[in-house]
Amino acid sequence: MTSSATAPRTFRVGIVGCGAISRNHLEAFRALHNVRIVGVCDVDADRARATAEAWGVPNALTSVEELLTLGLDIVSVCTPHPTHEEVVLKAAAAGVNVLCEKPIATKLESAERMVAACENAGVQLGVLFQRRFWPASQKIRTAIDDGTLGRAIMAQCSVMLHRAPEYYNRDAWRGTWESDGGGVLMSQAVHQIDLLQWYLGDVAEVYGKVNTYRHGDDIEVEDSATAVITFTSGAMATLQASTAVSPNLGIQLRITGETGASASLTEFPEGSDGRMDLWAVGERIVVEPVHPEGVEPNVDLSIINGQLIPFHKLQVQDFVQALENGTEPAITGKDALISLRILLAVYESSRTGEPVRFAPAHPAHAAIPSARAAIKPLRSPEKVAG
Repeated sequence: MTSSATAPRTFRVGIVGCGAISRNHLEAFRALHNVRIVGVCDVDADRARATAEAWGVPNALTSVEELLTLGLDIVSVCTPHPTHEEVVLKAAAAGVNVLCEKPIATKLESAERMVAACENAGVQLGVLFQRRFWPASQKIRTAIDDGTLGRAIMAQCSVMLHRAPEYYNRDAWRGTWESDGGGVLMSQAVHQIDLLQWYLGDVAEVYGKVNTYRHGDDIEVEDSATAVITFTSGAMATLQASTAVSPNLGIQLRITGETGASASLTEFPEGSDGRMDLWAVGERIVVEPVHPEGVEPNVDLSIINGQLIPFHKLQVQDFVQALENGTEPAITGKDALISLRILLAVYESSRTGEPVRFAPAHPAHAAIPSARAAIKPLRSPEKVAG
């Protein structure tokens, strides 16, 4: 008697938006043996055709509706921030899973509708926060969970980046409240806000200020922000973020746990793999230079995006594996809602001069369980081919 194994499933993917970040999605999906990219779409027909030809994709279209007729399993959203909702709602209505670029949206109500639509349709919604897949990021998460750091009680985050006027002027939607939804918080520091909430848990209160120091002739949104964030566990974090820095100083995030141990990661130059620059555990401190000599600090956006492709690949692989296994992806729409809520609270606090309160915070001395006890750790996807 012979038996035949069930043929492995092939996932049909459509890419919405053929701008700069679409390269990362195309590379990531193309690296998977059980995925076929069957179409791309963009409101600019020439750009859609050029992308399809360059990547060997059979269909170049100009609307999401057309794309959804191709029998898709996954829609990958690479459009400007405020347009995410329209694409996600259409995909959900068609019963198609969605992987969306960050931020999930620019308005909380929009993000909530996206999450609800996907839940009601029984499809998965993932949002790209690929920096969680850095080995250094995962090492810190593990050190919290296994007690090396223990519950995170203090954090410092510095996002000090360079952006030239050309960055804001190359796309008409950049740097406006209507089309970009915000400045450094919405477009850059949202990644580090995601890491903060992943490490420290639910937020109780946000107090912040925003300003525009250098790019006022080119943008109407903030180029700089500071915030103090208190978590329901009693933990506290400070955040400073700016695109008015030259040369680029990169990104540093330090976590101190209840054991007294500390760990810090650095992304310098911007777009490079986050690396552990401080490991202070027990009686020893191991350090690496935050700003090594001879490194070019100001990096073009295309290089930044290109260097992040390996981690896009890991998150895309995780998303496809979740669909295969009938589980949630490592980073869901609900996770992305948390980061959006925090950064919008910084804007609100700056506008009113008052802190924005989410929930009560435990007193700092209280004996409470781990702040992230209910949060699932990232899986470690198998090595991505390609």
